Amino acid sequence: MTTLELPLPSLSKGRFASIDALTDEPLFENHGIRIAFTERGGGVGVGAFASLNLGDQVGDDSCAVEANRARLMAAFGASGLPCVVPRQVHGDRVLVSGDGGEGGFAALCAQARQGADAVVIEGSHTAALLCFADCVPVIGVSPSGRFTVVHAGWRGVANGVAVRALEALAACDREAGWDCGPPDYNIYIGPHIRSECFETAAEPYQRFGEDFGKACLAGAGHVDLAQALKTAFGRLGAASRRILDAGVCTACDNEHYFSYRAQNGVCGRQGAFAIRLAGAS
Repeated sequence: MTTLELPLPSLSKGRFASIDALTDEPLFENHGIRIAFTERGGGVGVGAFASLNLGDQVGDDSCAVEANRARLMAAFGASGLPCVVPRQVHGDRVLVSGDGGEGGFAALCAQARQGADAVVIEGSHTAALLCFADCVPVIGVSPSGRFTVVHAGWRGVANGVAVRALEALAACDREAGWDCGPPDYNIYIGPHIRSECFETAAEPYQRFGEDFGKACLAGAGHVDLAQALKTAFGRLGAASRRILDAGVCTACDNEHYFSYRAQNGVCGRQGAFAIRLAGAS
């Protein structure tokens, strides 16, 4: 069995061409895995979509979205490489890059267009991009070099999509002969709407308390989605020292991040992006 330890997770803000993003530089330097949580600046969009809108289902001009995605790929040294961008449906479906069969990447993209909220990438030089405006972005990275990118709205958190993605990542590692699993993974929780701004109805509020404990309840209908995820990851065996929360509220910092609630439902989407360019294999 093969083992390899990742550096403990860290997030720092960097400028990549015109794009500002939170990323883990030691992870990239040591293992060739680039992760990024983008901000909303540095693109070509205008109005409510200004300026680096990466979402293609929000009413923005499709040419602007294409241009922004091209900027993203270029900024992280991935121009011309394949990138999986699923149609997000607030479900619990997890796609695995190796499941495309003989159709390979084209088959994977066809599955992604049918709808999914998490992607596991097994090989190098293939990127994954999921898009957000208040929902929780999660990136999980294995010492094997495999990674997962997850879109978790409150329904996704409640339905366990992030846990399912980490379980799928672990299954891929085991199949490939890697002696690693959730305790060895770096897990990054990106910018999203925080408990002070996220208020939900009585039924989901009660459900979160029952499923994840009172620690995720912030009073008067407010739910801490990051805490709920940390609880779920802990139950899976993830090490607390390897779970890193960016601690940024998209609704409070609407200047730097799109926010569905702060912009009254009309806004662009920032991205959670990952690719392995070199390193572990």
